[in-house]
Parts: sequence; structure tokens; C-alpha cells
Amino acid sequence: MSMRTLPGTEDRSTEIPQELGAEDYREALSRFPSGVTIVVTEDPTGAPRGFTASAFTAVSQDPPLVLVCLTKSADSYPAFTAAEKFAIHFAADGNTSVAIRFATKGADKFAGGDFDEHPDGLPALRGAIARLSCSMHARYDGGDHDILVGRVEGVHLGKAETPAVYHARRFHTLVPLGG
Repeated sequence: MSMRTLPGTEDRSTEIPQELGAEDYREALSRFPSGVTIVVTEDPTGAPRGFTASAFTAVSQDPPLVLVCLTKSADSYPAFTAAEKFAIHFAADGNTSVAIRFATKGADKFAGGDFDEHPDGLPALRGAIARLSCSMHARYDGGDHDILVGRVEGVHLGKAETPAVYHARRFHTLVPLGG
């Protein structure tokens, strides 16, 4: 595989491959630690649907916009393409079993009794660090994913403080440094 050096970085020996292997790409991305979100909506019949995502970011404060990425092969994809609203839960370390279930294709996502009713009409994950109630602001094609941009309409801060973190294809718990 031939390599090339990025301009201006020759003295730091930073090289990138000209050809990108899919497995190397996935492995590199797995090494970036990320928070875990559980995203829910309802389909046109009113049935709850959802997925787990680590691809989440704040976009804007004014207006308050966030984005989350959904794979086009997800069971819940059709529901989110029609959704006018959705909720994003920041998973706590105690929510990892729910996150695994929501990431499993074909699983009954809401079978565990981990959700309560919320005034916005969408399920609310018990024990989440925070919940953002969103209206659909925009959808963008992102290759094998769709980028869902939500306008935050409401925020609920939970009591949990330790987030679920995903790194190297495993869940981790943060441990604060110092005392």
C-alpha cells in the first residue's frame, strides 16, 4: 500500500494510506471513545421505535440543534424517515443493557420495561443522564446513514451522573481523576 505525507506535516511523519480498507476504517473509529444515546420515536401507527447511536453531536445553540446518525439498514429506519419528533437519551452506565438491546437488529426494543410515558408522547428512558425532546429540523443523506437534525424543544436532566461510554467495541465506566 502506498502512503503519502500530508503537506506541512513532513517533520512529524504523519502518513495516511491512499487506499482505505473498510476493516481498518471501522477499527480506527472504534478507538474513539463516545457517549451512548438511545433515540426513540413512534411509527405512523403510534408504535414506539428506537435505536442506539454513538454518532451524536450538538450543532447550534441558537437555535438549539443536535444531530444523530441512523444507519439505513436499521429496523427503525422507516419510522424515523416519517417522524416529526424524536427524543434522544444520554445513556447512564446503568443503561448499557438497554443500549445493547436497542443496537440489536430484530430485538423487541421496548420489552424490558425500562421506559415511562412522557408528556411529549414518546417513551422516556428511566435512569438516563439527560433527555432531549426534539422536533425534526432536517434530514441529510450520509452514505449508509441518515443524519437527523433535531431542534431541541425540551430538556430533562436525570439524576444519574456516570455516562455509558463506548470504546473499542465495549462499554466502559468513567472514573474521575483525583479526589
